[in-house]
Amino acid sequence: MRVLIIILLGLLAYFQYEFWWGKNGFTDYRHYQQEVVQLKQENAKKTARNNQMFAQIRDLKEGTDAIEEQAREDYGMVKPDETFYRIVKDKS
Repeated sequence: MRVLIIILLGLLAYFQYEFWWGKNGFTDYRHYQQEVVQLKQENAKKTARNNQMFAQIRDLKEGTDAIEEQAREDYGMVKPDETFYRIVKDKS
């Protein structure tokens, strides 16, 4: 009977070790849980960026106002009979 108790306690200790520190144990679970949270945050940021890009693409495809605004900002385009003023801040 004493040998059976020692064997059962040994098995219990082994299973506890495997549960807490073994491969795919509780510590690995906690590590991967934190990694999943971090990846979800990164995905949320990238999804917001993609949605903004899709909205900009839709504006460029559907209307001329967005194309005109883009040309004015990026290339400094000016309409005929229009005066363009650039205000430069003083570096000092």
